[in-house]
Amino acid sequence: MPSRAVQRALCPAAPAPGPARAERAQQGRVAVWRDKGGRRGKDDTVSWTVIIPVKRLTVAKSRLRGSLPGVDHDALVLAMAMDTVAAALASPVVGRVVVVTGDVAAGEAAREVGAEVIDDVPDAGLNSALAYAAATVRPRGGSLPGVAALAADVPALRTEDLTDALRAAEAVASSHATPIRAYVADAAGTGTVLLAASPDAGLEPCFGADSAAAHAASGAVALTGAWRTLRRDVDTAADLRDAVRLGVGPRTVRLAGRRRPQRVTVEDGVHAGHSGYLRPGAAPWLAAARRWLRAGLFR
Repeated sequence: MPSRAVQRALCPAAPAPGPARAERAQQGRVAVWRDKGGRRGKDDTVSWTVIIPVKRLTVAKSRLRGSLPGVDHDALVLAMAMDTVAAALASPVVGRVVVVTGDVAAGEAAREVGAEVIDDVPDAGLNSALAYAAATVRPRGGSLPGVAALAADVPALRTEDLTDALRAAEAVASSHATPIRAYVADAAGTGTVLLAASPDAGLEPCFGADSAAAHAASGAVALTGAWRTLRRDVDTAADLRDAVRLGVGPRTVRLAGRRRPQRVTVEDGVHAGHSGYLRPGAAPWLAAARRWLRAGLFR
C-alpha cells in the first residue's frame, strides 16, 4: 500500500472552494447540503452515494462527434448520461445519486430523472469535480456513507451490474482492517468506470489517461467481475456500436434507434422497468437497424 503522501500526489484531494463558492451561493447556485443517505441501503447493505460527473455538453465526447449523422451531439451525450443516472437510481444498494456538473441543461435533466445536482464549483477538471462533490455529500465531521464515482458514458448499464460491483466493493472493504478504495476498469482495461470508497475512506479520484493504472498505484483494489454493461464506456463510434449491441437505455434508444429485448416476469408477464425495454415486434427493430446501417455503425 503506498504512503498517504504518495496517494495524495497521485490523486489530489478536493481544492478549497475559495470565493467562487460564496459568489455562486449568493446567486442561488450552491445548495446547503445535509446528507440524506443512511448507513444501510435499501437491501440492508452499505448505502452508496453514487456521484456521476457530467462535462459541459459542448466539449464532452469529442471523439464521438459525428458518429450519428443527423443526431445532435449534445443531445446524444446527455441521453447517455441520463440513462446512466437512471440505472444507478434503480440500484437497491444506492441511497442517492448525485450529478456534479457545470452544465445547466445537464443539471436540469438530472433533476428530472431524480438525481440531486451539485454545481461544479472548482471548475478545474474531472478529478477536482469528483473530489469536491465527495467532500460535499458526506456529513460534516464524518465520512459515511460509501461514495462511488461512476462514469457518465455507460448508456448500456444494467442496474444489476452496478449493484453487483458495489457489493463486491463492500466485500473487499469488509476484508480489510483499514478503509479501502476499489475500482472497475473499462472494457479496454486502461480506463476506470467505477471508483468506490468504503465508509471512512476518501474517494481520491485519479481519472484521466491510464486511470486504471493510476488508481492501482494509489492503492485502490481492482474488482474483476465481468459486468459487461458497466465496463462498456463510450468514447468512439466503435464503442457506441458495442453498447448498442448490449442494449442501451431508453433515452439513447430514442436517438440511436435500437431497443433492448423484451423481458418477461411471472408477476405481470412483461417487465418494462429500467433495465429491460419492450420490443413489440420485429418491424421496429428492422427499421432501427436500417438507420444504423445507413449511419455506418454496423460494419
